[in-house]
Amino acid sequence: MELTKKTHACVRIEKDGRTLVIDPGAFSEEDAAVGADAILVTHEHLDHFDEGRLRRAMEAEPAAEIWTLASVADQISAAFPGRVHTVGEGDAFTAAGFEVEVYGQLHAVIHPDIPRITNVGFLLDGTVFHPGDALTVPEGRAVDTLLLPVHAPWNKVAEIIDYLRAVAPRRAIDIHDSLLQDHARPVYDGMIDKLGGTDHGRLTPGAHTVVG
Repeated sequence: MELTKKTHACVRIEKDGRTLVIDPGAFSEEDAAVGADAILVTHEHLDHFDEGRLRRAMEAEPAAEIWTLASVADQISAAFPGRVHTVGEGDAFTAAGFEVEVYGQLHAVIHPDIPRITNVGFLLDGTVFHPGDALTVPEGRAVDTLLLPVHAPWNKVAEIIDYLRAVAPRRAIDIHDSLLQDHARPVYDGMIDKLGGTDHGRLTPGAHTVVG
């Protein structure tokens, strides 16, 4: 599999000539999902879910389909009849040739006064895990590549380090990073590299790497 990092929490993953995109939100490129055969959306926040970007992708590829949780599916199913599939924790399905397992139920706590919304994470081919906006551990699974939500209003670096240790992947690649200033990146990199216990790196938008 070849993974291409897009801006913020969005990634494109290609295998055997087919493409799967996760979380083409409002911070990602306008064409982040165009050309995708399958699109996965972890939750309804605008930096992960943008209907305009989904519409561009679905119009560009009439066979493209979306898999997401109910809170997103309820908003877009009417626009793409028969092409939106609702999934939740414990589900497994095949999308664009990828075997996908669903983990998690709730978004991380932002503040006790803000109600928690639903959130799911997706494990691709048993190797690459995108948790969305949560620190979900896919119990019983040996994750090869963790897409690590490194910076958000709902986390702090100590939690990210402990999460990395709990999942214990072979490698971690930063996502959810567009709010992180360039001058702060060496600080985060240094702490995560030193304390995370695994190979950790980040990709600039548009860069790619082999995963799985």
